[in-house]
Amino acid sequence: MELPVSAETARWLAVPMGLLFGLLLHRGGVADYNVIVRQFRFRDFTVLKIMFTAILVGGVGVLLLHQGGHAQYHIKPANMLGVSLGAALFGVGMVLYGYCPGTGVVAMATGSLHAVAGFVGMLVGGVLYAFSFRWVEAHIQKVAALGKVRLPEVTGIPDWGWFGILAGVAGVVFWWIETRFAGSYRTWKTATAKQDSGS
Repeated sequence: MELPVSAETARWLAVPMGLLFGLLLHRGGVADYNVIVRQFRFRDFTVLKIMFTAILVGGVGVLLLHQGGHAQYHIKPANMLGVSLGAALFGVGMVLYGYCPGTGVVAMATGSLHAVAGFVGMLVGGVLYAFSFRWVEAHIQKVAALGKVRLPEVTGIPDWGWFGILAGVAGVVFWWIETRFAGSYRTWKTATAKQDSGS
């Protein structure tokens, strides 16, 4: 079954959807360098809460679309060494830069100069990766390569079961954050607001 939009219409719809996504990132606070850095210092869990919510809502949405015949899964090979090294490199880069690629673009749109410098670094890194791709493919991607597998097939737990587990974990994490860190976060936000107002 196909959605009632043409491929050309879908491409044009990507523009307002991208703008809306950027607006939501900005309004959510994750285009703020300090919010990202405080996440890695375990002082502000805005990023974690937004990511958990996005994974759950987006995942359930994709699952419903797939079960309704409106979407297909495009499963990436589980090359575990490559994923582990990439995740570590991504994490270090996000801590140093203060943004992930998406929030970095949003920060540029707000006029952040250091976000522009980091974006140039991302472009340079992408070019270097493209030139080294054959070596990476031969020496890294083949190590601990599990193929195109998904957790439901590996564990026998169906998709809805995994979303239930993830929702339960998210609920516990949200509750723990709100009971353990809510006070210190509100104190920081109050101090920041006073600093921004110049009082």
